Amino acid sequence: MRIIFAGTPDFAVPSLRVLLTSVRLAAKHQVCAVYTQPDRPAGRGRKMQPSPVKVLALSAGIPVFQPDSLKTPAEIALFSDLRPDLMVVVAYGMILPQAILEIPKYGCINVHGSLLPRWRGAAPIQRALMAGDEITGVTIMRIIHKLDAGDMLHKEVCAITGKDTSGDLYEKLSELGATGLEKVIFQIDSGTISAEKQDESLVTYAEKLNKSEAVLDWRLPAKELDRKVRGLNPWPVAQTVYQGQILRIWQAEPLASADKVEPGVIVCANKTLDVTTGDGLLRLHEVQLPGGKRLPVQAFLNAYPALGVKLG
Repeated sequence: MRIIFAGTPDFAVPSLRVLLTSVRLAAKHQVCAVYTQPDRPAGRGRKMQPSPVKVLALSAGIPVFQPDSLKTPAEIALFSDLRPDLMVVVAYGMILPQAILEIPKYGCINVHGSLLPRWRGAAPIQRALMAGDEITGVTIMRIIHKLDAGDMLHKEVCAITGKDTSGDLYEKLSELGATGLEKVIFQIDSGTISAEKQDESLVTYAEKLNKSEAVLDWRLPAKELDRKVRGLNPWPVAQTVYQGQILRIWQAEPLASADKVEPGVIVCANKTLDVTTGDGLLRLHEVQLPGGKRLPVQAFLNAYPALGVKLG
């Protein structure tokens, strides 16, 4: 098959790599083109940076296309001229028009970071973690002209541990996506693929993360706050206010407590930094003040007063 791959961030790299390196795929299938988002300014110097997918594609000698849109007649014609049998989409970041979806012989498939129909949308990894889900995974589905609503072709399941951050799950699911994609391509080629419709009654939506969500409400239970800290790591990072300054919280741990103290008060600050919540304590492990480095709490306590301080 002639395969067009569309993806942009690190999450998509393992899936592209497996298409290029899998022994049982490479002999029969060709990645004839890669689509990715246009280069964006990044870093302190705001220099234009290629996407991780573009870097891998160029290193493999694959033609790369970076249109601002796939809706124009010229872009649709160019896509058609590539004669794709299949399009694989992994975190591309662009909605595909119906005209594009109809071109590949075997259609277009997507590698999505949740166990559909749960968590359709932009931030499935973070939402699953913050909601307290015990498992997550990757679903490979057919793409239709409705958000993440196509028939499901394959799932890979991953347990969510009490230590996982969104960054941790991001890496795990990116690799699982590649594992599942290899199986699906093989099944499409062998004619053994089967599809399952999504149960619309079970659909939940993973709204895009917003910086305003980073502020912790200490009236919430410690377990919920811990999930939020982990879910917002590495972006936008949970935060509170410490003596008039934004304090970012990178790592924490929920603890049970029978004490009834006003939420948001630091009650232990010798070697640990424990904060009262609506239910239990949240022990902070790694924090950061504006302009400073991420600090283990012990280093923070050596430099800043904490006991009895009200956060908020």
